[in-house]
Amino acid sequence: MKFRFHPEALAEFEGAARHYAAIQPALANRFVDSVEAAIGKLVEQPTSYAILEEDVRRCLTRVFPYAVLYTVELEYVLIVAVMHCHRKPGYWHHRVGV
Repeated sequence: MKFRFHPEALAEFEGAARHYAAIQPALANRFVDSVEAAIGKLVEQPTSYAILEEDVRRCLTRVFPYAVLYTVELEYVLIVAVMHCHRKPGYWHHRVGV
């Protein structure tokens, strides 16, 4: 299955990668790899992850305190947030009308 980013989700993914790059470039690479691995897993088995709210599911990244929040659409997975797990838990609701 294919995936697409909500524009705000892509912006927060890129922002988090820039944050880690400012600390250490190799850390940014590890973060990007971790998120990409989570996306790879959820695309392979999109209905296997826990429902967080309504039809929004959550796939946790490894090592970093982030989760990829997504919905399963007819032809693709929509990534609605790349969320830091310790900040503002419901900030993404407006992206899916929850």
